[in-house]
Amino acid sequence: MSGAHELSRGHKQLRGLIEFALQHGWEVVRTPGGHLKFTKPGLPPIYTGSTASDFRAERNARAQLRRAVRHANASGGERHG
Repeated sequence: MSGAHELSRGHKQLRGLIEFALQHGWEVVRTPGGHLKFTKPGLPPIYTGSTASDFRAERNARAQLRRAVRHANASGGERHG
């Protein structure tokens, strides 16, 4: 698995998001098109752009990751995260 520094490819604003995802059990990879793909067993993959288009991009992506886990917990899926 690649580290946050390598995956962020010089985009410092992405490093925090990647570290957050890795700490919460998500696997992060780059797609062939350069986007970031977040995967976690039992949850649908989440994709985000490789550059932040606005100042809320990192917060929005973090919220999306948290929402996916919360939704899985509510429907009886994923039990940790």
